[in-house]
Amino acid sequence: MGKVIVKAKLTNDYDWIRSQVGELSVDQIRTIDVEGLIDIGATMLVLPGDVVQQLGVPIVRQVTATYAHGRKEQRSVVAGIRIEIGGREARVEAIVEATGTKVLVGQVPLEVMDLVVDPKTGTVGPRPESPDTPLIEIY
Repeated sequence: MGKVIVKAKLTNDYDWIRSQVGELSVDQIRTIDVEGLIDIGATMLVLPGDVVQQLGVPIVRQVTATYAHGRKEQRSVVAGIRIEIGGREARVEAIVEATGTKVLVGQVPLEVMDLVVDPKTGTVGPRPESPDTPLIEIY
């Protein structure tokens, strides 16, 4: 499969909530439009430090991240990220990488938004079973 790049809107979810209860105006919500690389081998959303700084979301913990070539390193996790791709959205945490790295969209945000990758076309879209709204499975 080749590279699959998507346009994504990232929002500080804490700002969004505060705007819903009248504490902030809509124009005060910190939001950024980015291009993200779909990485079906990654678990979480991964954001460069400069994007995290622009969004102003808090670090909530540290985790050990394992990279494709086996290296393990401690990384910060931020909370309060709202990601929107193709009209669908998810509220997720994100791993923080160095400034200037690429935005990576892993399996957790894709699952929450009920999006799948089509390797033939190199696109991302809703599952055929749920074209209009995410289908949440509960077993």
